[in-house]
Amino acid sequence: MNRLEQLLIYLEENPRDSFLQFALALEYLKKGEAEEGLKYFETLVENDPEYVGTYYHLGKLYNKLGRKTDAENCYAKGLDIASKLNDQHSFAELQNAKTNLSLGIDDDE
Repeated sequence: MNRLEQLLIYLEENPRDSFLQFALALEYLKKGEAEEGLKYFETLVENDPEYVGTYYHLGKLYNKLGRKTDAENCYAKGLDIASKLNDQHSFAELQNAKTNLSLGIDDDE
């Protein structure tokens, strides 16, 4: 059984587990299945908006999919949440990603 299959089984047992949804989204991205990853990230943002780590990865994915406005909005929402939670690390990471996006810098290169 591979990692993806294991995560799907765990999610069946705990369907609202934010960490499992996040891990599944990342696993699908690693497999090159961006649309599946997108579904998990968007569900996670809807069900657990304070799971702040999602916003960085979802913003990156939106940008990769050519959805720059969605990426900008995602980073802005993540910045609001990180600020509210006083999560300075996530705030700095999101601010950097948002700035790079606005400058047209691809920091994945």
